[in-house]
Amino acid sequence: MSLDLAFALARRVNPRETSPNPRVGCVLVKDGRTVGQGVHHGYGKPHAEPVALQKAGARTRGAVAYVTMEPCAPFAGKRNPSCAEALIAAGVRKVVCATLDPNPKVAGRGLALLRRAGIKTSVQPDYAAAGALLNRGFFSVMRRRRPWVVLKTALSLDGKAAATNGKSRWVTGKPARNAVHALRAQYDAILVGAGTVLADNPALTSHGAGKNPLRVVLAGRRSLSKRAKVFDSSAPTVVYRKMALRAILKDLARRGVGTLLVEGGPTIHAAFLKAGLVDEAKVFLAPKLLSGSLDPNTAPRLKTPKVTKLGDDWLIEGAL
Repeated sequence: MSLDLAFALARRVNPRETSPNPRVGCVLVKDGRTVGQGVHHGYGKPHAEPVALQKAGARTRGAVAYVTMEPCAPFAGKRNPSCAEALIAAGVRKVVCATLDPNPKVAGRGLALLRRAGIKTSVQPDYAAAGALLNRGFFSVMRRRRPWVVLKTALSLDGKAAATNGKSRWVTGKPARNAVHALRAQYDAILVGAGTVLADNPALTSHGAGKNPLRVVLAGRRSLSKRAKVFDSSAPTVVYRKMALRAILKDLARRGVGTLLVEGGPTIHAAFLKAGLVDEAKVFLAPKLLSGSLDPNTAPRLKTPKVTKLGDDWLIEGAL
């Protein structure tokens, strides 16, 4: 279906490129053939619908537009032209979208504008979950006034996030670390506690995998050195002192943060989990045993570990 193609197009765009706007794909179909397609490539750039309309040209008139989200309606302070108005001017006969726009300034108004112009509209409920997942940060900010929170941790097989002396650099191997760098490039912000900054002095960047995220440090009453890597010039950093987590998330949403990667440490993870503020978790498991070890790099590790799925659980075994 053409909506599937619209989603495939939108997923090719890194969410950081469009943030705080959503990723959107548009496909124009006429007489059973695709005559134009487009995506929103970046914040401040043309939206998906105008891009598709420009590619279709005169073939737009009488076409059906398939869009991953309701075409936007005009509202005060809006930077880009209204996509609903652009579709009306181009002469499309029908608009099919996956979801309504969760922005209260738009929700339903784009489709209403189209209907008043005599254009048929349709919202496909089977695609609602996919539409929300595609832009989970945008939906979270609009509906809950806070970012989508993802807890990320790296653990040893014996459930340790750090050696006995508190050192946690590097629990996992290079492939996993590269995956984390790529992950950071997809999130608006990354959060750690003062303990992680003091113990590991991380840069909290994507290490060249893409745009660096906003760095967020929950310092509490602990003092941090201005020479710490989180204060270098590679990315902006925000430090919060004694402040409730919900208030922090609300402030981050005001700063344009739609997705937040919480990297730790364990105390920060526990606080987010206890407050019920974790939407998703990503756990990296290293085939080593940190109990009694002073250095994650020299901890005993399994040789050729074997992984077996047992119901909802996993058995990981191997010789030391």
